[in-house]
Amino acid sequence: MVSRRSRTESAITNSLPDVRGAAAVAAYLRRAILDGIYLFGERLPAERQLAEAVKCSRGTIREALRVLDEDNMVSRRRGSGTYVRYRAESAGDEVAEITNPLELIDVRLAVEPEMARLASLNATAKDFEALEAVLIRLESTGDDANQFTKWDRRFHQLLAEASHNPLMASIYRHINHVRGHAQWSAMKDKILTRERIAEYNRQHRKLCQALILRDGERAVAIIIEHLDKARRDLLDS
Repeated sequence: MVSRRSRTESAITNSLPDVRGAAAVAAYLRRAILDGIYLFGERLPAERQLAEAVKCSRGTIREALRVLDEDNMVSRRRGSGTYVRYRAESAGDEVAEITNPLELIDVRLAVEPEMARLASLNATAKDFEALEAVLIRLESTGDDANQFTKWDRRFHQLLAEASHNPLMASIYRHINHVRGHAQWSAMKDKILTRERIAEYNRQHRKLCQALILRDGERAVAIIIEHLDKARRDLLDS
């Protein structure tokens, strides 16, 4: 039987772009950490897995990890692996501690419709490709709540970045930090059933289609529907 950790690491490494050189690998992993794909304290995939994923040598991977280590993004532990050292500022932790899941949904309802509207206007072909790649990952998660949560955070962060408003993208990183808090981790296995995950992904797919058509009104309606469903599912669980 494949462990949950193995499935998680496989899905993450399979998502890496075809990059070359230590600088490119380091840049990708840094972005993944900042966007919450890898959270504080989590172990990164092994050097061998990363090397296979990006089709480069383990020496290149080690150099990329050395750069991230020097930047205090990761911590390398001999015989154990490489762990995320980067952590959002302590003020963000304090907010995460006192924000309950329904309050988080309220904030997302205030922010994400505007994200969707701006993305419908400003998203590029590259943005659509990135959203599609993550959507494929989301649609393959089945009933794995951990996998869905990880890729759902990434999907919505990409939506924020597709707005091409740097402040919006930064604000959503803080939202994703709260989404990664232990309060949600304790609830997600109960809330995220296979049926709910499938419905969330149908909404994700419809949102992508609306964005490609530059239909901002439709995109806003879908994201509101999406978050309203999340609220109902929280209340029903």
